[in-house]
Order: sequence, then structure tokens, then C-alpha cells
Amino acid sequence: MTQPARELVNLRAREAVRDVMSGTLLRDIDDMWQDELFAPPAEDPEPVGGQRVTRFQGYLDQVDWTDPGHVARAIRVFEVAIRPVFFHPDTPEWDPSDLIERIRRLFARDGYTIDESGRFSGGRSIVLQSADLADLRDTTVILEHLERIEHAVVRDDPALAIGSAKELVESTAKLVLRERDQEFDSGYDLPKLVKLAEESLHLHPAQNRQDPDGTQTIRKVLGAALTITSGIAELRNDYGTGHGRDTAPTGLGPRHARLAVNAARLWCQFMLDTLGDPKAPWQKTATNPASGQEQPTPESADAKL
Repeated sequence: MTQPARELVNLRAREAVRDVMSGTLLRDIDDMWQDELFAPPAEDPEPVGGQRVTRFQGYLDQVDWTDPGHVARAIRVFEVAIRPVFFHPDTPEWDPSDLIERIRRLFARDGYTIDESGRFSGGRSIVLQSADLADLRDTTVILEHLERIEHAVVRDDPALAIGSAKELVESTAKLVLRERDQEFDSGYDLPKLVKLAEESLHLHPAQNRQDPDGTQTIRKVLGAALTITSGIAELRNDYGTGHGRDTAPTGLGPRHARLAVNAARLWCQFMLDTLGDPKAPWQKTATNPASGQEQPTPESADAKL
């Protein structure tokens, strides 16, 4: 059963920004959303306060809070929306410090930090969506690593995120090999597992093929992706979890964690996309149980006649 996609910004945080809009002009609310290419709502939703707060809610309702692209644009809207709170002149009538602290606390639940000027950074690090794994026989181990990486970045643990990114690549390679009924030794290191997995899907840049994946351009990108997986392994050896060390690594920050996580995503996503693509070149061959060699399927053989 596919797990429901997880919202990237919690409801209370969204409402906290919305409620700031009571003193904002309707025209300004429209501008801040439409500047980020959100269409105006066909009609305002059921009232959730005054007209301005309700208008803002209408835009909130149009955001897919599970889509990283939608959320990134909405966060830029939030920066504009809360700017007056951060730059409000000191007056005895209103002290915004408690409101700012509450907004920061609510967004921290999803890994965001808000600096002194109201700029957002961070957020949940999403490697793969659960839906990408729906057609595979055993996704438990991949989903486990997704959860570990997400928590590692949220709680600002770059070493754990880097270690988990390496494990995600390793688990994805093993999953691909199992799906392709390819034998492998549990002691194989990451570069060997990655090489075998790529070869099993006809993706290794050294393989000479007459299909789109064999073009010089695609092979160049695949070669870079292969290099990235080796870099993740080395990064994990130097900084990540999984090896005993006398002192904790220093100097790492969330940007290093995201570097490792996004690098892992590049390779894992393409491997899983290829594994699940019914038109991928590897689908046109089948393994001969007697010889262990891949041979053209009857469909692909007929195509050559």
C-alpha cells in the first residue's frame, strides 16, 4: 500500500502567516502570490477571519503542500508576507517579538530557519517520493532511509545525512539487482554495487548500445552520475556516520547534508525511473536461465526481421 505524500509545511505554520495578513491590502496579497505565478482563486473560500485573511487562505488552498516546487514558491510568498513583522518600527503599541518567535518555532518543525530579516532557509530534504517506489517488490529499506535522511537534515545532523545518503545509494543498487535477479555478494563495496546495478539496466557508460541511453550525451551524464556515487562513498568515509572516529567531524552544515542528499537523489531517481519504465532498453532483453546470458525477447527479435 502506497503511503500518502507528506506535507512539507505544517498547517499551523501556514495559518500563522495567514493571520498576519489582517493589515495587508487585498491588492498586495494578490501581487505577492501572483508574482510567484499562483493564479488568483476563482472565489474566496469560507471566511476564516476578515476579508484579507480569507483572500490569503484562498491562495493557500491552491498550493500542493506535498510538491517541493509549489512549496518553494509559497515560501517566497511567505517571506514577502512576514517582512512587515520583521521591519516593524519599535513602538510601545506593539512588540512583534513573541509573534516572530512563534512563527520561527512553527516553521522549525519542518526544518526551516528564519533569519533576522525574515528570510527562510532549510526545509525538509526530500529525496524520493513514496509513489516512485510503488511498483517495486520491496521498498521497506528505501523508505527507511528516506525517513532517516529527512530527520537528519531537520535536526541539523549533516554527518547522519551524509551516511544515510550513501546507504540509500547502496540499498537502491541492491534493490535493482534483486529486481533483475542478479547475484551479488553482501561484501561488495559501493562502487562495485553501483557498476553492477547500472550494467543490469544497460546504463553503465562503458556499455556500447544503439539506443538513447547509449548516446554520447547521455553517457556523459551517466558517467558524471557514476562519479557522484563514488564521491558520496568517499564523503561518508571522511565525514559521515558508519565508521568509528575519535572526534566528531567539524565544519559541516546543512548545505553539505543537502549536497550529499541531492547527489544521492540524482542517481537513485534515474535508476528507479529506468527500472520502472516499460520502454527502457533493458526491458527488451531476458536472461536465459541455462546460460545466464541476456538474450533478446521474442518481441525485440521480431523487430529485427
